[in-house]
Amino acid sequence: MPETIYHQPVLYQEIIHALQPVRTGIYIDCTVGAGGHAEGILNASAPEGRLLGLDLDPVALELAKEKLAPYRSRTILIQASYVTLSEQIKSLEWLTVDGILLDLGLSSMQLDSPNRGFSFNLDGPLDMRFDPGAKLRASDLVNELSADALANLIYKYGEERNSRRVARAIVAARPIRSTRHLAEIVAEVTMNRKRGIHPATRTFQAIRIAVNGELERLETVLPQAVEALSPAGRLVVIAYHSLEDRIVKLFFRKESSNCVCPPRQPICTCGHRASLKVITKKPIRPSDAEVKQNHRSRSARMRVAERLVLT
Repeated sequence: MPETIYHQPVLYQEIIHALQPVRTGIYIDCTVGAGGHAEGILNASAPEGRLLGLDLDPVALELAKEKLAPYRSRTILIQASYVTLSEQIKSLEWLTVDGILLDLGLSSMQLDSPNRGFSFNLDGPLDMRFDPGAKLRASDLVNELSADALANLIYKYGEERNSRRVARAIVAARPIRSTRHLAEIVAEVTMNRKRGIHPATRTFQAIRIAVNGELERLETVLPQAVEALSPAGRLVVIAYHSLEDRIVKLFFRKESSNCVCPPRQPICTCGHRASLKVITKKPIRPSDAEVKQNHRSRSARMRVAERLVLT
């Protein structure tokens, strides 16, 4: 199957514009996927710019290796989580980098692979692991959590109002072994409140986030990214749902403030100093033309911040 079907880089031009690559720059694509964004960064930073690409998915890395073959001398690809960002930079003996990209969430090639278990439209095992070597699978949560624990998970990570009804239906139908079976169970007990949105969307999102610890990983990597940036270096984050975007928004707000004391406190005692300048006051969204071409880009929200020079 052609690679373009698997992966269409979201907000491609906007990302290149935001990162402002230079010919001597060093960049990190923390979720390199099939290499679409990385290729753009390497093109824009030619002929000397270097790039480190990280990804947990070995299949994605193989595709990236093939796509980025013309830039082999300037590219390093490593199978690793972006939570190891500081460790990776240290191992390469890089003091700082000029730009970091975090394209969060699920890639099209993962969603379109039934054996990965991410899609409610394709029948496959209840897996949902970004890293095939990880121990926890979606089936573990679906078939082993109590109804209360499962309901709390679906509500917290999926913002599903019918979480308790969904959880009770799942527990009653156990064992559940396939994505289609799970999607049918959810669809039977919840109503689709938005036209065009599958009723199992929020439940699948919640389980995937829990399996991969996505929100916790995001909270871990953001401070590392800021620390790694050189002065005027840029951090670009693309989120695909409100939970991710809220974490990024609040982090940017905090790190662009010289005081994080409670609003009513008369004197600052926190000693906090701003480390970032927020470039995007509001998130950048895909154009209508991009959404028409790639429907999965519709929920993308891009935020950009720049490292301040600390004195």
